[in-house]
Amino acid sequence: MENLTQGLAAELGPRRIRVNAIAPGYTRSEGTEAEGLLGEENIKQYISGTPLGRLGEPADIAAVAVFLASDESSWITGETIRGGGGAR
Repeated sequence: MENLTQGLAAELGPRRIRVNAIAPGYTRSEGTEAEGLLGEENIKQYISGTPLGRLGEPADIAAVAVFLASDESSWITGETIRGGGGAR
């Protein structure tokens, strides 16, 4: 994903099109809940590996997307922004 993001950014940059990606960490969502990925034990494991000590929420990832869509990120392209509370 990172290589694709960087390649597309290089290709589309001359047309003033910015290309970035968001790599969310352990995030609570309809999908993770529907798939049963957020059982009590899983949540404890995910939280223990996250320096911020919590799961991400959809609003956490949305804030990154809003930033990337804003003029404040006009100098950012070819990047993968990790939104995972510090977990690696």
